[in-house]
Amino acid sequence: MLHCRAAALLMPRGAVLGGRSAAAVLGAPAPSYGDPVTVVLAAPLTWRGPKGVRVHRTDLDGSDAPWEVDGPPVTPALRTTWDVAVLEPTPTAVGVLDGMVRGRLTTKGRLVSLLDRRAGRWGLRRAEKAFDLVDGPSESPPESWVRVACVLGGLPTPVPQYEVVHEGAWLARVDLAWPDHRVIVEYDGEYHFEGVQIVRDDARLQRLVAAGWTVIRLAAADLRAMDDVVQRIGEALRTATAVGW
Repeated sequence: MLHCRAAALLMPRGAVLGGRSAAAVLGAPAPSYGDPVTVVLAAPLTWRGPKGVRVHRTDLDGSDAPWEVDGPPVTPALRTTWDVAVLEPTPTAVGVLDGMVRGRLTTKGRLVSLLDRRAGRWGLRRAEKAFDLVDGPSESPPESWVRVACVLGGLPTPVPQYEVVHEGAWLARVDLAWPDHRVIVEYDGEYHFEGVQIVRDDARLQRLVAAGWTVIRLAAADLRAMDDVVQRIGEALRTATAVGW
């Protein structure tokens, strides 16, 4: 957010924060510290920006009038979703868009209608791909990244935030699940490793395993090799199929 405010002090009149930077200002998951700030420029502006700023030259119409949300001017939510979808890699885009849907900044229906309004525009196919993968119940970008990697890797689509019930008793709500295969993926963020929380999580996952579920636990380091993650999940699904789940 500090980088966004700094870029806003330098950008010329008529420029606005857009893409992932605008999404962060509006309340969606923020970029990492090293990611560039995205600034949207419409003709005839030609500003290049300093290091750490990514300038996206595009058209802005009346419906794209900038918002000021307790800070720098940003593209409105719906326009922001488009720029996120066309400028970011698909997994990254879906992680941000899931957050925007979850935060009620947009809806899946609005995304579909936006595709119709922007038919023929540059980036349409990228936007279609990202919008099709959006699933609001995902509660964090890593969950979205894993789900997207599985779908793009040819695996069945998992159910995000699945409620596990065993013999009439509620056991847990899990990040991703394949109920037909009784396979679960849980992403352990930093807070999972705090003293009391890690004990609770271990007990919770033991209950799931005792109920016949296969649990795959992932941490941040695992996401650096997403192909390996998809392979692990695929093997678990194939094993479950072989034993008759």
